[in-house]
Amino acid sequence: MTNSKLDSNSEKKVDDNSTVSIYFSLTLPDGTPFDATQDGEPMTFTMGDSSMIPPLEEVILGLSVGDKQQVSLDPRDTFGFPDEENKHWMNKPEFDEDMELEEGLMIEFGTPAGDQVPGIILELTEDKVLVDFNHPLAGHEVIFSVEVIDIK
Repeated sequence: MTNSKLDSNSEKKVDDNSTVSIYFSLTLPDGTPFDATQDGEPMTFTMGDSSMIPPLEEVILGLSVGDKQQVSLDPRDTFGFPDEENKHWMNKPEFDEDMELEEGLMIEFGTPAGDQVPGIILELTEDKVLVDFNHPLAGHEVIFSVEVIDIK
């Protein structure tokens, strides 16, 4: 006798309405890690809920439990290219006075809508800070590796 629940799950494929559990990593072509599932815990999300950008969801679409996929994605298909209009000068008093500001430092900034966006300090003057609000992967090719753990 076969277990029909197990058999149906192993043949199920990720579709636009699936809730999916995955292990994933996002790296630069030289192997530099950018993001990944942590501590052996899979990421669970529903396709289309904005947890993943659409090009990464497209890689998962049609995969079954146990499937693994690794793809190289061009900047125009993922995070785009840097835009000079996303670089802004801010006054130093806008930053916490205990914060040690330095070039290359990534800081999370709150938006009026309550979202968090990363900004990277590009330049410091005596009273101003140039912050780049482009996505940190803008302009970079990325390697997306994924393994499907569960589909609901």
